[in-house]
Amino acid sequence: MKTKYKAYNHIDSASRIDAILSESDSSFPKINEIPSSDKLTYKNGFYVNCTSLFVDIRSSSELPSKHKRPTLAKIYRSYISELVAIMNANINCSEIRIDGDCVSGIYNTPKQSQIDSVFSDAYTINSLIKILNYKFKKKNITEIDVGIGMDYGRALMIKSGFSGSGLNEVVWMGDVVNGASNLCGNANKGWGNEVIFVSDVIYSNLNKHNQGLLSKNYEHDCYHGNVINTHMEEWYDENCKDTSNGLKGLFY
Repeated sequence: MKTKYKAYNHIDSASRIDAILSESDSSFPKINEIPSSDKLTYKNGFYVNCTSLFVDIRSSSELPSKHKRPTLAKIYRSYISELVAIMNANINCSEIRIDGDCVSGIYNTPKQSQIDSVFSDAYTINSLIKILNYKFKKKNITEIDVGIGMDYGRALMIKSGFSGSGLNEVVWMGDVVNGASNLCGNANKGWGNEVIFVSDVIYSNLNKHNQGLLSKNYEHDCYHGNVINTHMEEWYDENCKDTSNGLKGLFY
């Protein structure tokens, strides 16, 4: 977003800092559902219970050495657009963020069934990567691997930026965001290549069927699985001739 020009004044800056640091702690209530972003001001914030989902490409730093810029643009654009499409289709998704090749979503999940819906997004993304890689292979483009992390907990939701500049956004901070990011960073690395990592609290709130698709990961103190979407797998088998590189995992 382009900002609106305004000359910087250090005296005004000092006054703004004082005003922010003097805000009452009561301006940051704890709530169980994510409020509308229009309730945020530069003087308040909310502690909210939510679910965070992170997806990141493994070894993405190697891609620039394998492809020229136009191809890199196609890789990232196709990958990001379809992850956003999956998250955006979930009515519980409140925010989607893109940071390089990391795509993350914040979900409003006061009910257990809503946590299952986020898990559905996770394994749907896993199946999407298989379809995407088939398309890449046909174009002689390097196939990609991803890690997926999912956590539940409380996050601080604030409006950040500079009042009057035209530059502002909702910022999410807290253990739930860091937890999902760390799980994502550890997923699909090393032995087993399990793509989806979920925290213990996520696992305990999934339905029995979904719990049965995951196994305990003692090294990272979480649960993991290579769960995929059955309907997408069937579509792949019917429409993609090369099935020799099919996903091996548990089916939903």
